[in-house]
Amino acid sequence: MTACVRYRIMGRVQGVSFRFATRQRAVELGVTGWVRNLPDGCVEVLACGTPQQLDSLAEWLWRGPPLARVADVQQQTVPLERHTGFAIV
Repeated sequence: MTACVRYRIMGRVQGVSFRFATRQRAVELGVTGWVRNLPDGCVEVLACGTPQQLDSLAEWLWRGPPLARVADVQQQTVPLERHTGFAIV
């Protein structure tokens, strides 16, 4: 079964290659969707995949790349969307 989840990652997550590293991890996991910076300094991710893939990605989002300092990750299940690949937008 496939699901989509929207994540909002807070902390020091911009300017530390968070989007690039998130895309790389999502591709490794076989997750589709996108990642983008938000004007308020957060990063937003829309990820679609199996529950196991999404759990693995969520666990990684709490750590992020080495220079990131994640303070919080909010997540919300959203209606299923079809994506090919994982993009930085």
